Amino acid sequence: MKSDSINILFSGNDKVFDGVLTCMLSAFKRTKDKRPFHIYIMTMDVSHIKPEYTPISQEKCDFLDREAKRYNPLNKVIRLDVSDLYAKEFAGSPNEQCYCSPYTLLRLFMDMIEDAPDKWLYLDVDIMFNRDIALLYDTDIKGYEYAAARDHYGKYLIHPNYINAGVLLFNMRVCKKTGIFKKARHLIKTRKMLFADQDALYHSTLRKKMLPQRFNDQKFLHKHTVIRHFSKRLFYLPYPHTDNIKQWHVSKMYRVFGYDEFDDILNEYLYLKGKYEHETEPV
Repeated sequence: MKSDSINILFSGNDKVFDGVLTCMLSAFKRTKDKRPFHIYIMTMDVSHIKPEYTPISQEKCDFLDREAKRYNPLNKVIRLDVSDLYAKEFAGSPNEQCYCSPYTLLRLFMDMIEDAPDKWLYLDVDIMFNRDIALLYDTDIKGYEYAAARDHYGKYLIHPNYINAGVLLFNMRVCKKTGIFKKARHLIKTRKMLFADQDALYHSTLRKKMLPQRFNDQKFLHKHTVIRHFSKRLFYLPYPHTDNIKQWHVSKMYRVFGYDEFDDILNEYLYLKGKYEHETEPV
């Protein structure tokens, strides 16, 4: 049974604007489904840890909301400030200085959000839709806590079914029954883990549905790829090294990957980013 809306959750600080905008546009432009998008952004102020850890502003979220409504008047972008919740649950925890940033921990509060939808797609901001989001969102996850694809490197180095937490389709009713988020939060507060939130979810899972790699392709872009995840990856040439090329690093992305599949999306992103900067210029 289809849900009435497509519910997406991002998390991050003020710097996620470019990622949310590009990802949002890719979903709109590649999706034929007419259901409205309800896009939530979890954020917080932890500038005491690092000065740049400030929440995404309401001003930026209002801009994203206006642009979302150009595609469908029923689309909406909702800002969720969980600063107090983070301070209560995770301040001073062993994983506060985790591999990425404390903002990756915010997805573990999904069960604590009032009026949370029954089906919620969590996305990292460094992803682009290459095909219709309904191919993923309408996956049957009855009886499962979530659906996820394998982590490109973790499936070799950690476990064959080790998941990448950048794309997670949650069945919130089952999650609340099993207490997966509560168990994961306990791990975050009591045990230092290499990949923090991702490890905590993985070790707290009772039943997950494994998705084909095309729903979270962290290395390649094929015609059948639904989601291209621009996560940090290993390059062998001209010498072995890692790089973290995001879709909003437009020139470098073109130079290294040579993709033209996202031209329409990135052209609109560059226009809208310029529009936002012009609108918010000091007079």
